[in-house]
Amino acid sequence: MDAYLIATILILLSGIFGYINVRFLKLPNTIGLMVITIVFTLIVIALSYFDPTLLNFEKEIISKINFKELLLEEMLSFLLFAGALHTNFNQLKIQKWPVLMFSTVGVLTSTFLVGIAMYYVLLLVGMPIEFIYCLLFGALISPTDPIAVLGILKKANVPKKLETKIVGESLFNDGVGVVVFLTIFQIASFGTENVAVMDIVQLFGKEVLGGILLGAILGWITYRLLKSIDDYDIEVIITLAAVMGGTVLAQKLHLSAPLAMVTAGLIVGNDTVRDTAMSKTTERYVDKFWELIDILLNAILFVMIGMEMLVLVIEGDYIIAGLIAIPLVLACRFLSLLVPINIFKKKLDFVPNTNIIMTWGGLRGGISIALALGLTNDMHRDLFLVITYIVVIFSIIVQGLTVGELVKKLK
Repeated sequence: MDAYLIATILILLSGIFGYINVRFLKLPNTIGLMVITIVFTLIVIALSYFDPTLLNFEKEIISKINFKELLLEEMLSFLLFAGALHTNFNQLKIQKWPVLMFSTVGVLTSTFLVGIAMYYVLLLVGMPIEFIYCLLFGALISPTDPIAVLGILKKANVPKKLETKIVGESLFNDGVGVVVFLTIFQIASFGTENVAVMDIVQLFGKEVLGGILLGAILGWITYRLLKSIDDYDIEVIITLAAVMGGTVLAQKLHLSAPLAMVTAGLIVGNDTVRDTAMSKTTERYVDKFWELIDILLNAILFVMIGMEMLVLVIEGDYIIAGLIAIPLVLACRFLSLLVPINIFKKKLDFVPNTNIIMTWGGLRGGISIALALGLTNDMHRDLFLVITYIVVIFSIIVQGLTVGELVKKLK
């Protein structure tokens, strides 16, 4: 089965399921697509008891897709650039310090809180797991997913100041989260005695700071190119080239491509660049092009998340651990936000109940599943993949559907 056929099937399913959702369910697209895909997969599994042909075909599709590589190394850059392009840059500048703390200190704090809590929870349910592997789970589940957040917050009617905090945090913390995960993964693979503290500092600094610097350079070059011409066709292509070329360059230099694309997107999308480098026609075409890219890739991504349930190893203990992990992860996120919010809430006039809304609105998504799929068998991949999947499904469906009502009640 070649790549073109797989892409065709995924887009076909996205179109069919998307139509069913818009026509009948009327859920937010990201939620609707995933729910319908999960139901479809369960029906296929049930039908396999009579005829396994369809199930085998779906399994073949999943086996040919490297979800981790496809999302983290290819799709994510497009999705983050598109998200950053439409983020309110002026609001983000005002909220830059809390966003920075949420996406760094918050992620690190949550990683360790979740890791410690899961270590003891798994011990209590009769599954003693080494602490370093629990810490890996903490790293992969702590970053909120910008793809899920952006898609759902648009319809949740969240106050703009709070939306900027949640979106800004999610845009940056996934890049930071991936670096934290890779750092702990390296320690787990080679042992603490073979990894020096300075190696960790250098890896973290190079990936994060280098990614942001590369993104700033790409954003500036893109701005200068857009300013020097007035041809909307070519200008759209220039933005596409910046994302694709920048992603390849970041990977070659071992820098964080997600952080580079967020930075580039924020620069290209800010009001100054729009006013001085783009005509109204160019601005309209650039926005529409990236909105379409965002919608298409989101649809494909959430169909794939629904289909990934076929790779799960279902065991009773794993499901119990996953159900316990839901409130545990939420509690750890709540605690990890306390310090940044208390530092900045008076100075920046936070809306009431910011902590509760950010905790419930901080959704987990494809990035967590992709990182869990990257674990090795020695790291208890099957266990942590099931736990991650349960947390993600709850996050997107339950939290995603109720965050709007929560905001209305707490505002």
